[in-house]
Amino acid sequence: MATQLSQFIDVYKAELETKLQTIITTIAAPDILIQAMDYSLQAGGKRIRPMLLFATMSAFRKNPLMGMEAAAALEMIHTYSLVHDDLPSMDDDDLRRGKPTNHKVFGEATAILAGDALLTHAFKVIAQSKEYSNEQKVWLIDWLSQAAGPAGMVGGQMADMEGEHKQLTLEELEYIHKHKTGQLLEFSVMAGAFLSGATEAQLQHFQTYAKHIGLAFQIQDDILDVEGLEEKIGKRVGSDVNKHKSTYPSLLTLSGAKEKLQEHLSQALEAIEKTNTDAELLKKLAHLIADRDQ
Repeated sequence: MATQLSQFIDVYKAELETKLQTIITTIAAPDILIQAMDYSLQAGGKRIRPMLLFATMSAFRKNPLMGMEAAAALEMIHTYSLVHDDLPSMDDDDLRRGKPTNHKVFGEATAILAGDALLTHAFKVIAQSKEYSNEQKVWLIDWLSQAAGPAGMVGGQMADMEGEHKQLTLEELEYIHKHKTGQLLEFSVMAGAFLSGATEAQLQHFQTYAKHIGLAFQIQDDILDVEGLEEKIGKRVGSDVNKHKSTYPSLLTLSGAKEKLQEHLSQALEAIEKTNTDAELLKKLAHLIADRDQ
């Protein structure tokens, strides 16, 4: 089954990256802006969010490629958030996925504009899709803007910045991660389920699954910041400690964080069973998120 997941990721990751390349190269914009957008968009990674969307559609035995425009828009927004997170005024990181961050290569002003461009063009990709009905486009744009905006990812980033140099409670830390990281992961799953014609009851179970894997994702991120290998995670180990951020290991101890990770993984797997779909790939993705080393 691990082979099945690996093959699934290889096939749809290649399809996604071809689509992203087509989208970027057909934009009429200054060359340097296109280069900066493409630099971060093609920087690699497992493309976890699009894979969750594709795997959810596969659970309904739908063609995952029907979700391509939503997946591409999602990855463009995720990438913009990384470009902006790395800026000197935010996390001030000089490495991302083992490569110099966007502002280190293109300069801070161009990096900001590249992020802005990825964000805004993402919604055009959905709006112009020939795969979706007008109702589906409205649903996708509404959900994605909610997940990425002030009540979602952006609000989570703001809370994260305000939480630096403070001792947060576990509830405050979970608020940050449910919004900063979890909201886009939740959109990934919900978009795949919606496009596949899920019932309201199924949507609720998929949403529960997504909420728990979102927290599992961030807990593992925090663990890797303590005991990960820089050459694998592609950024400086210990950066959270250096920035005086509260993390799951700092609040619960490293072993406590690992226990909490397993709790969320178990709850995610329990929820996905209740969807009554062929969700084996989603189960394997949940394990991949919880067990990853990068």
